[in-house]
Amino acid sequence: MLKYTVKRILLAFLTIFIIAAITFFAMNAIPGGPFDSEKAPDAAVKAVLEARYNLDKPVWEQFFLYIRNLLHGDFGVSLKTGRDISTTIFNAFGISAKLGGMAALAAVVFGLLFGSIAALMRNRLVDRIIIFFTTLFVAVPSFVLATLLLLVFCLKLGWFQVWSTTNQNFFLPVVALALYPMSYITRLTKSSMLEVLGQDYIRTARAKGVKESMVVAKHALRNALIPVVTYLGPMLAYILTGSLVVETVFTIGGLGTKFVTGITNRDYTMIMGTTIFLATLMVLMTLLSDLAYKLVDPKIDFN
Repeated sequence: MLKYTVKRILLAFLTIFIIAAITFFAMNAIPGGPFDSEKAPDAAVKAVLEARYNLDKPVWEQFFLYIRNLLHGDFGVSLKTGRDISTTIFNAFGISAKLGGMAALAAVVFGLLFGSIAALMRNRLVDRIIIFFTTLFVAVPSFVLATLLLLVFCLKLGWFQVWSTTNQNFFLPVVALALYPMSYITRLTKSSMLEVLGQDYIRTARAKGVKESMVVAKHALRNALIPVVTYLGPMLAYILTGSLVVETVFTIGGLGTKFVTGITNRDYTMIMGTTIFLATLMVLMTLLSDLAYKLVDPKIDFN
């Protein structure tokens, strides 16, 4: 277990480094720069700005300077606003974390619930309704769903404001983010539960007179959780990346909005900071979900 954990941590650092390198060189390969605009400064001012932010140096040297500063915890400052990137990211991440956390919790809870119901009511009307809607929601991208929710419930019906700081207005963004992973977890839980319910130890537990609720909760659902735990890492990655568009649709001032704005403004340091931050979160969540296998099923051997 320890050997596996160390190996995965080293691989996580390598993954983040590769993502940072690809993002940095791809970003610098695009024509134009952060100081190119309709009202661009004159050549002398532009030269001073580029020298200040090391943009006058070769790309390889810029990259190693950035990595060196990053290892000291310095994400730099925004090329557009001059604000500290670390402060901007962590302030904006509070909103994104709240939104993503509620979406992830809703997806897991309702996915397990509907998946269990569909398995226990197999081939009945309830099962068919659940599978119909989960198939539908899997096929609809989050940005399309977010746009439809905004159009119907905010603009047409007026049930929600487009955005404010009240908790109520997190409802539609959470729905837009949670429906796809909830639908996937529902289908995953159903197929896993059906497989587990056909095992000998389930029949033995029922033959001993164990209550059906205990059979489902203690024996069937627990052993059916392994595929769901496997999906938690990719699910969190989906919610993090999906929130970039959903936050923009609902004009939420979270990390996704900062990332999209950074791309629009060619704010190199903001793009790099948000990319590395999100990549670190995704890699960390995937690592934790892998290690969680051992908690769900102690028989799993990582060696």
